[in-house]
Amino acid sequence: MIRPDISAHHIGTQGQPLAIVDGFHPDPDALRAHAAAHPFEAGRNHYPGLRGPLPPSYLAAIRPALTAALSGVFYHNAGFTLIDASYAMVTTPADRLTLAQRLPHVDAVDPGRIALVHYLNPACRDGTAFYRHRATGAETIDAMQAPDYYARLNAELARDGPPEPSYIAGSTPLFEQIAQVEAQYNRAVIYRSASLHSGVIPPDTMLSEDPLLGRLTITAFLLLD
Repeated sequence: MIRPDISAHHIGTQGQPLAIVDGFHPDPDALRAHAAAHPFEAGRNHYPGLRGPLPPSYLAAIRPALTAALSGVFYHNAGFTLIDASYAMVTTPADRLTLAQRLPHVDAVDPGRIALVHYLNPACRDGTAFYRHRATGAETIDAMQAPDYYARLNAELARDGPPEPSYIAGSTPLFEQIAQVEAQYNRAVIYRSASLHSGVIPPDTMLSEDPLLGRLTITAFLLLD
């Protein structure tokens, strides 16, 4: 068995921790086969695509790599609670995106929440990007910052109008891209859920609903104990 390769990074002026883990799962081909054999449904919470159920063995299979990343990169040596995990495929065409789907976002404002994206398409070289809001300097959003951040962002959107219907790509007048992780097969990126981020979805991305052709990932959210 190939041991996972974990690299530690710190992004932005806040130096937020970010882990990249190659060889994250011992059998990614089995995950792709499982995804292809099970139904997906429309995603929730502004996700621009479909989600599907994972095999029950997934968490046990990734736990050694995940625990090592949390310890070595986030300096967290206690346990964690799994909040949610599922297959995820971006399938929404750019011209059908809602306003929220065109902007960087956070998954939660709790500093103890952790997100991971596990890339499972061998052909994809897109990834995940991280951002700073230019007007406030925010790279993460906590509960105290959230009201001011959203008020400032909404005022900017009201003044300048919404961005064109497309997936965000690089820096924009409102947001500066501060880091980007390239997707590679069986790579996972692990970061704080409060970090402003977005999927990297180039215009030529195949937005197929077939897990063997589309942008298949697994997304998971954890709460550190």
